[in-house]
Amino acid sequence: MLSKERFTAIVTTLFLWSLAGALFGGLYIGLYEVLQVLGLGPAQAVVVAALAAAMTTAAFYSAMPVALMGAMAGVLASIGYLIVGGPRLELGIIALVAAGLGLLGGAFFAWTSHAGARPLAETLTGLLAGLGAGAILVLVLTLYRQPVGAFVMAAGIVALVGSLFQLNEHWIVKHVHGWLPTTLAAPLVAALVAAVVGASIWMVAGTTAAALAPEAKTAVQRVLAEVPAGFLGGLLGGAVTGLLLEVLGFRLEEHGTV
Repeated sequence: MLSKERFTAIVTTLFLWSLAGALFGGLYIGLYEVLQVLGLGPAQAVVVAALAAAMTTAAFYSAMPVALMGAMAGVLASIGYLIVGGPRLELGIIALVAAGLGLLGGAFFAWTSHAGARPLAETLTGLLAGLGAGAILVLVLTLYRQPVGAFVMAAGIVALVGSLFQLNEHWIVKHVHGWLPTTLAAPLVAALVAAVVGASIWMVAGTTAAALAPEAKTAVQRVLAEVPAGFLGGLLGGAVTGLLLEVLGFRLEEHGTV
């Protein structure tokens, strides 16, 4: 018979991992499709999208205030760029502007809250988990020749990244926390999140931009059409993975956050 505390912990795990998985799945599929539109091969797109999505989700999961600062900076920078730049939508510029404002916002946060290096350590853990999960997924897709839909791909990558992150988080954070610069941790994490948010806004705005060629608009619309399946697949993958890890003894309630 489950105690009230244990039941609450399991329900909390299910809820939080579902949300994190949905965020990760939607972001991953969007990045995966966009990277292919921009010319990357499927294997490279799998790994790069996994890296970016894992780092961003790790920041939200482990350092919510810093990630929210970065997200707000990304939204403000992107909207400002769209107002000033009008129809001239360039991914590199909008991401750079968003990252710059995120860097300033993260520096302000670090100055006012005296944040330590943990946000950057957690984000680096997400990077390593994304790299490992991306490599595993590339291997699976190479061996399994049949087409894999966005729902299945998102659920699989969320399960892989979530498991690798949870299994390796403690020792990675413990070993890198000491030598990471505390003054740069929050600004770098906020800049990363802001750049990803800026790129996402570019992707959405691109569907209505008059400056884009018809084939480019079609490509962006195809990307957006895949995102809901990635969102749902990530939600399912996150829920199942989080529940299994909680049952196996990896306690979310014991997870330290900043």
